[in-house]
Amino acid sequence: MIKNWVVLILLVPIIVISTGSCDKKAPPVPPVTDTTTVNPQVDPSLAPTIGFFIDDWEPKNFTIPSSFTEAPLPTGATFTVNVDRSNVITKIPRSIAGNNANIWMSQMVTESSLMDHLTTLHPHIIRFPGGSLSDVFFWNAPVNTPPADAPPTLIQSNGSSVPAGYWYGTNNQSWTCSVDNYYNMLQQTNNNGMITVNYGYARYGTGVNPVARAAHMAADWVRYDNGRTKYWEVGNENFGDWEAGYRINIATNQDSQPEYISGLLYGQHFKVFADSMRKAAQEIGKTIYIGAVMNESAPQSWWTSTATNWNTGLFTGAGTSPDFYIVHNYYTPYLTNANADLILSTPETVTQTMMNFVKQTLTSGAIAQKPIALTEFNIFSTGSKQQVSNINGLHAVMVVGEALKNKFGMTARWDLANGWDNGNDHGMFNIGDEPDGVPKWNPRPAFYYMYFFGQLLGDRLISSTSQSSAVVSYASSFSSGETGVALINKSTSAATVQVVIKNFKAGNSFYYYKLNGGTDNGEFSRHVLVNGNGSSFASGGPAGYKTIKPYKTPAADGIRVSIPARGAVYLVVEKK
Repeated sequence: MIKNWVVLILLVPIIVISTGSCDKKAPPVPPVTDTTTVNPQVDPSLAPTIGFFIDDWEPKNFTIPSSFTEAPLPTGATFTVNVDRSNVITKIPRSIAGNNANIWMSQMVTESSLMDHLTTLHPHIIRFPGGSLSDVFFWNAPVNTPPADAPPTLIQSNGSSVPAGYWYGTNNQSWTCSVDNYYNMLQQTNNNGMITVNYGYARYGTGVNPVARAAHMAADWVRYDNGRTKYWEVGNENFGDWEAGYRINIATNQDSQPEYISGLLYGQHFKVFADSMRKAAQEIGKTIYIGAVMNESAPQSWWTSTATNWNTGLFTGAGTSPDFYIVHNYYTPYLTNANADLILSTPETVTQTMMNFVKQTLTSGAIAQKPIALTEFNIFSTGSKQQVSNINGLHAVMVVGEALKNKFGMTARWDLANGWDNGNDHGMFNIGDEPDGVPKWNPRPAFYYMYFFGQLLGDRLISSTSQSSAVVSYASSFSSGETGVALINKSTSAATVQVVIKNFKAGNSFYYYKLNGGTDNGEFSRHVLVNGNGSSFASGGPAGYKTIKPYKTPAADGIRVSIPARGAVYLVVEKK
C-alpha cells in the first residue's frame, strides 16, 4: 500500500504535465461583476420660482485635469455626507451666481486686471447701474443736464430737502461708467446684463404726467438696448424710506400723487412701465422680462406703513403684470459687529424663510407663483472687517447653494467694487482705496470661493445630507457623468468627511480644491489659501489661481477629505 501511494503521488505531476502539453486551455476566470445599482436621473418639474431663468440652461461637461498634485486618502472620518445622484433637486440656472456692477467703479473696460477677473469668474449676469442710485439715474441725459422736469432737490423721509445728486449714463469720465461701456464690458467678458430702470422719476418728476414720462424713458432704453438684455427691473427697494421718490413734494407734483409711496401706487405705476417697455420690445422684435420690487420678509414692528403693507398693495395694483419678483437680503443684523458663528448660521435659515414668505404672500394675494430673483445679497456686519473676510467668502457660497436648494431663479451678489470704509466694504475687488499696499482690483476671498465653487459645480443640483450641522454640503452632477460635492466647514475645527454617493459608479480618482483663511485679523482673515497657495499682499488670495493644480486622490478605498476649520473643499469624482 505504501508503494502504491507513492506511485500515485508520482503520477499526479505526470498527468498535469501531460495535460499542459496538449492544446486544451484552462477555463477563463470570470470577470468581477459590478453589482452597484444605479437608478437613472429624472429631472423634476420646473419650479415656477425658477421659470424662464432656466431657458438658457446648458449641459456642463467636466474635463479631467491633466495636471494635478497627488494627495493621500485620509484615514478615518469624523462623519459622513450622503449623496444621491439620482435624486435631482433642480437643473441649475446659469444665472444663479450673478453680481452687481455700479457706476462709480470706473469705465471697467479700461481696467485690464478687472476685465480679466470678470472673464474668468463669469458670473453670467451683471446687474446695472446700481442700487438706490438707479432711482436717480438718467441713462441717456447729457452730463449735468437732467430732464427739465427733474427737480434740483429731493425730499428725504424726514421732510428735509437735499440736492438731487443725479447720475448720467453718458458720462465718460474715468471714475464712472457710461451705459455704452457697461455694454462693452458685458461683450468683452461674455456676460449678460440685468438693468434697473429709474422708477423714482415717476414720483418726483414735476411734469404733467411724470409716470408716463418716466415709463417712456425706460422704454427708450429698451429700444436702445435692442435685445442685449432680457431681464429688467422697475425701481430698487422703493418701499424703503431711503429711496428717492419715497416721499415727494406734493406742491410741485401735477398728477395728484400722495406724499408717500405705497405698494398699491407702485403696482399701478408698474403696469404703465411694463406696458411701455413691452411695446418697445415688440417694436424691435425682442423678448424681455420685467420684474417688480417685493418685500422679502415679514413686517417688523419698526417698519413704516409703506413697508408693512407693500406686498399686499403691489399685488392689488400690479395684478399679473410682473414677469418676476425681486427681493434683496443682507442676511445679518443691520450694522452690528456680528461674530463668525452668527454670520455663517444665516444662509440656511434666512434663505428658506425668505422663499417661504414670498410664496405665502403670493398665495395670499391670489397671485400665481412666478420666478424670484435675489438681485442683491451680502452681509450687514461691520466693525471687524467681516465684509472683506474669508468668512464672507464662505457665506457667499452658502447663499448661492441655499438659493439653489430653495429654487430661486437667480442671485446677484452686491457688489463688484465699493469703498474700503475700514473694511466695511461689500466689494469683491479692491477699488483702489484699500490700505497696506494692496493693489487695485486685487480680488478678495469671496472671489476665490465663488470662482472655484463655479468650476466644480455641475448642471444639476442633487440630494446631499451631512450627518453634522457643522459641515454643509451641496452636491451636483455633470452631464458628462461626474459628480461634484461642495463641503463648507462652519466650525473652528478641521473635519475629515467620508462622502458616500448612491446611484453612482465612481471611477479611479477624485479631484479637489481646498480653501481656508489665514491667521490674520482673528476669525475674519482678509486672506484665503487655495491648496496652500496664498497672497503676497496684505489681503486676498493667490495671483496664479487659474493655474493652481487640484489635488488628486484614488477613489478605490472611498472618498474622504479633510476640510479646514472655517474653510471649504470642492471635489469632483470621476465616473467609471
